[in-house]
Parts: sequence; structure tokens; C-alpha cells
Amino acid sequence: MRALEGSYTRKVLSYLPVAAALTAGIYATKTVTQQFITSMSPAKDVLAMAQAEVKISGLEVGQMMTVKWRGKPLFIKRRAQADVDVERQTPLNILRDPEKDEDRVIKDEWLIVIGVCTHLGCVPISNAGDYNAFYCPCHGSHYDHSGRIRKGPAPTNLEVPPYVFLNDETILVG
Repeated sequence: MRALEGSYTRKVLSYLPVAAALTAGIYATKTVTQQFITSMSPAKDVLAMAQAEVKISGLEVGQMMTVKWRGKPLFIKRRAQADVDVERQTPLNILRDPEKDEDRVIKDEWLIVIGVCTHLGCVPISNAGDYNAFYCPCHGSHYDHSGRIRKGPAPTNLEVPPYVFLNDETILVG
């Protein structure tokens, strides 16, 4: 009986180093995997730039402000009801990149777009061009009061960033 107990003890003791090495290997793999996944996450300073809180309460009807968001100009325009009405009546079949005005805004009077021409990345100027809205002087792209391309070489509308209204005076972009 004692011989069997000694043999069993030796067998168990021979498996202990293997079990310890396996456990250490599993924890090492877990640590390396966690560090790798964490390294792919954006840094906190990058995350802070990803969102911008903008006060819009000072804008009068017809005025526009430009703020920097993710290194690009962001156009925030308070549109007149007449501009909204004109854009809502525009037939989609005459637009190069058909998109309804109501699909581009959350609140009718506020247009929020990234101010980069979709042709070659120039910055359009406001209250200019054939539609008295946005005009890119570099190559002649004309956008309407909804930021939709109407004339010129730009292939698509001005991009609408993700945004929400925190209240009547503030928006959160990003």
C-alpha cells in the first residue's frame, strides 16, 4: 500500500510544475492581450477632441459661426424660415447628391455641417455663390442653405457631423 501511495504522490508532484507553468502562461497571455487591446484605444486627449460643446445662444437669424472640431472648420448657421422653406421645396431630382433638408438637420433653423468642400478639401465661404449660402472659390462649387451641392465639381453634399442639442442654447458635436 505504501508503494502505491509513494507512486501516486510522485505522479501528483510531477504534474505540479506543469500546472504552475500553464497557469503562469495563461496569466502572461492575458496580460499581453489586455495591454495590446488597451494600446489600440484612443488616448484621453484624442477623446477630448472628439467632442465639442458649443454655445449657440448668441447667434441671430441669418448669422453663422465657425468653430474648430477635429481639426476642421464646423459651420453652425441659424437659418431664416424663408431659407428653410426654399430648401424644403427643392425637388430632389435636380440635386447631384439627393438628400432632403429634413434629413440633414435636427431643428429646422439650425444647419450644422463640416466646412470642408467635398471636391478637394478647400473651405467654402458663407453668404456667397449662386445660392447665397456656401461657395468654394477654389474650384467653383456652390452649396445651398442645406449644405447640398448644387453646382460645380464637388461630388457630394457638405458632411453633417453627429450632434445633439443639449438644450436650446448648447449643442454637443461628436
